[in-house]
Amino acid sequence: MATLLPQETAPKRPRRQRPSTAQIGATGKVRSVGIVLVWILAAFNIGALVWVLMTALRSHRSIFESPWGLPIPPVFSNFTTALVEGQFGVAALNTALLTIGGSITLLLLAAPASYALARSTRKVSGAVFALFALGMGIPVQVIIIPLYVLLEKMHLIDSLWGLFLALVGAGIPFTVILLTGFMRSLPLELEEASALDGCTSLRTFWQIMLPLARSGIITVTTLNAINIWNETFLALVLIQDTDKQVLPVALLNFIALQQFNGADYGGLFAGVLVLVLPMILLYIWLGRRIIEGMTLGASK
Repeated sequence: MATLLPQETAPKRPRRQRPSTAQIGATGKVRSVGIVLVWILAAFNIGALVWVLMTALRSHRSIFESPWGLPIPPVFSNFTTALVEGQFGVAALNTALLTIGGSITLLLLAAPASYALARSTRKVSGAVFALFALGMGIPVQVIIIPLYVLLEKMHLIDSLWGLFLALVGAGIPFTVILLTGFMRSLPLELEEASALDGCTSLRTFWQIMLPLARSGIITVTTLNAINIWNETFLALVLIQDTDKQVLPVALLNFIALQQFNGADYGGLFAGVLVLVLPMILLYIWLGRRIIEGMTLGASK
């Protein structure tokens, strides 16, 4: 005669304790204080940008007479002074070429590597990813001497091509790390479906996975563009010719020039505006895409 065994009962999960009213209130207060601080910081930055814009349209004398005055009438000749005497026109062209070319090159080099690291199950992929992370943590100042010697042997000192190679090499670790995290968040089912349809790995990457990674690509390209546009240290060390200088170096040289020819703060602020305004407009245009790309890449 069969005996009935008692049914096994699943272990009860401990109930989560709901936060008390006091804890919810404290969290709300902290959040409110944080929001207020963020808005104060944002207002300060916007105010500083508006002040630089107004000062760039004022004469040198009016700036000293009334630092917080309005540009009435506006002095647009300050931009002519910055572009001609400070050679900001040539520097802006050099910087734009380096920024566009460097950002595209970094994307073309890092995207396939990131996809391979994200999909590879071999142990060596973890070691390669660790090497990229290590390269991201090494400051450029540490490797500037061997980098200078290497470029000198290649006859690329005082050359935009040498600066271009240095900028691309310095940006590869960051680009690979960020894109790898985003590639891991893409669904594997699409790759399996494309494999069943007879697509090769290369075709799957270019036609399916790369378009899906558009948010991550926009994020990393914009951040690389901002970094290359604002790069100063490598340009100071590797470039000596004024016809090949970039905007940050042109601004430093313009400040040094004013110490001998007399200060012109109107032209100086116009040069500052030429340097910072393009990247501010770029970030305003793509700011939401940058945040979405970084959030999606870090979520998985």
